Amino acid sequence: MKNKPLYALGSVDNALLVLHMLRDRGRLTVTDVAGELGIARSTAHRLLAMLVYRDFAVQDEQHTYLPGPFLAATPSVPGGPALRELRARTRPAMEALRARTQETVNLVVRVGTEVRFLDSAESPQVPHVGDRRGTILPAHLASGGKALLAALPPDHVRDLYADLPARDRAILTQELAEVRARGHALNIEGTEQGVSAIGAALRNGRGSAVGALSISVPSARFGPERVAAYAEELRRAVAEAEHSLAGFPG
Repeated sequence: MKNKPLYALGSVDNALLVLHMLRDRGRLTVTDVAGELGIARSTAHRLLAMLVYRDFAVQDEQHTYLPGPFLAATPSVPGGPALRELRARTRPAMEALRARTQETVNLVVRVGTEVRFLDSAESPQVPHVGDRRGTILPAHLASGGKALLAALPPDHVRDLYADLPARDRAILTQELAEVRARGHALNIEGTEQGVSAIGAALRNGRGSAVGALSISVPSARFGPERVAAYAEELRRAVAEAEHSLAGFPG
């Protein structure tokens, strides 16, 4: 299980989180960074200034910060402003789900055959699965990724995984059929030892899957009886989030 280091460096962690924000949102202000990280504007300004100095960010005429030359060479999720709106609209449902389950709740989007964690509402329990913002995982292994793949037409999935061995592709096809039938996907230590998860797709008012919510749990607390309870709470959270996504593009 990936937990925060015992002697974590807060300044380094904040700088890395700002990089995630730049990559996922496309543009930032000092106010954005200060509000997101819960730090003073002066501290946020110093963080951004160092990223500009090291070419991770550039500043435009409106004093907005954009991905710099270093990040420009890295593939990013398209639609930064839309992703920021997606996070804002789903955050209340995420926090409510975290409060009901006392486990870490994540928002993910799919990019090709990968999923990117856009946001996390971290569990207060000990032990717990830590904040996963910025993490990238194979979509066919992550619970949220499976939920999003299951929302695609089967022929689209076949095209995405044309290079997957035939046996593995058949297993994935069967698993996605099961996800469609029950409405949620499971990841039992498929991406990290000691960590299990349950995920479900989020749809906008037109029925398009625009992201997924997942609950990440230490495997020791992921028994069959708990999974049923998590699934019920996840369904409730998805309904709450989708009410806020009625006019969301996608």
